[in-house]
Amino acid sequence: MTSTSNTKFPALLTALLVMFSFITFGSAYAQKAKPLPDYVVKKFGKPPAIPNGALSAELSSAVQVAFVDSMVESTWGKEQTDSLETITKSKDPRLGWIISDLMRFANSRDLNFLLTAAASELLGKQMNVQNSWGDVTDHLIAWDVPAPPDYLRVKRAIFTNIVPGWDKIFVEGNIDWRHVSWGGVLIDDRSYDTTDDLCNCIPAADNPEVSSAADAKWLKDDDIVFGVEVNGEYRAYPRQIMEVREMVNDTLGGRDLGIPYCTLCGAAQAYFTDQLPAGVERPILRTSGLLIRSNKVMYDLTTYSVFDTFLGTAVTGPLAKKGIKLKQATVVTTDWGTWKKAHPQTTVLLEKYALGRDPDFRNGRDANGPIFPVGDVDPRLSVHEDIIGVVTASGKPVAFQRSKAIAALTKGEEIKYENVRLKLDGGGVRAEDVSGSDLGSHQAFWFAWSQFYPKTALWPQT
Repeated sequence: MTSTSNTKFPALLTALLVMFSFITFGSAYAQKAKPLPDYVVKKFGKPPAIPNGALSAELSSAVQVAFVDSMVESTWGKEQTDSLETITKSKDPRLGWIISDLMRFANSRDLNFLLTAAASELLGKQMNVQNSWGDVTDHLIAWDVPAPPDYLRVKRAIFTNIVPGWDKIFVEGNIDWRHVSWGGVLIDDRSYDTTDDLCNCIPAADNPEVSSAADAKWLKDDDIVFGVEVNGEYRAYPRQIMEVREMVNDTLGGRDLGIPYCTLCGAAQAYFTDQLPAGVERPILRTSGLLIRSNKVMYDLTTYSVFDTFLGTAVTGPLAKKGIKLKQATVVTTDWGTWKKAHPQTTVLLEKYALGRDPDFRNGRDANGPIFPVGDVDPRLSVHEDIIGVVTASGKPVAFQRSKAIAALTKGEEIKYENVRLKLDGGGVRAEDVSGSDLGSHQAFWFAWSQFYPKTALWPQT
């Protein structure tokens, strides 16, 4: 491996590549390799051998020089290149996770080339230089390569020195920190009900103003909206707004709601944030700026507890310790014209919350597949196939292929699975039980639903 001489890291954000000061890897660590599905081996190949236990003193020193000292000094010279070569010769794929974390923030072409070469050696496969971070991370996820010992502390130091606001986010919990990456934006840590405050983040909308359907002349009939009904009250959340806000804290039908929209997953969800156990304040949901396998990571502004956005389960912080799992209301993805015709009493968020923009990322940005690493994807459907997802009374997740479900329902056919019954609603689909009670369904891309519900059933069976 050739060395470079005192190559400066270009700045990314204001404090990008400010470094952590000390690394030690802990005591023996072992993880038995799990058999991989045939489709994973077919796409990614066979994984490399993975050693157990702590790193040697020489290797720990090399990690210190290559990943710590260079970043503290914001330079890369011969000493760092030599240390990276020591790391490469170790053949320890676990170190690929640290390389992946560094690659996400390094925008020096020379450094990225060196890191790509090192990762290729560690993983035993040449990685795509054009998208090296994504390619490396996809392989690490798909092969389920274990993290090195003490990984969270190392990763926390990297990320929190870049964005100090993440210091309360990176803590122990029921979350796989290997899969957490940066989404390219900063944390929204503005105080509650500060919708109009500027920030270098994706700004949530708190207690948004609404209008009647008749007054919402800015919306075209074919504009996509996310419709929610609670206790007989209906509200539409236009995609133009949700694309730039990604989170709304609202009240509808006398209930408090937190409504995240993950543009990458094609999924808007509505969580009840009231009627929680005694002593638990209403969670105020915010966008962290982080992703897990191309799904947004949301957190509670009050306690800094991280939630699994797809499951509604608190996975870190005080709310995780209390076992908080938020219940869902159904979100119907449809068009404005059909929704308002079916529910003329609906209200809708004001145009001002779109911040003057009318983006439609879905049909352009993601045309060639997810733009962030997701690893392996269940091959039963294409990655961006729309599904309607719901969990049955027995706890079984089930996905209904949206296009086929709408075609069948339009013909008057019955669609059911255990206690779940699908019905058309305002141009979209919702799930109810046999008594007509809402089951909290929502639409999403297949890759997202299937990775957060890996044992999901699929209708129709394929």
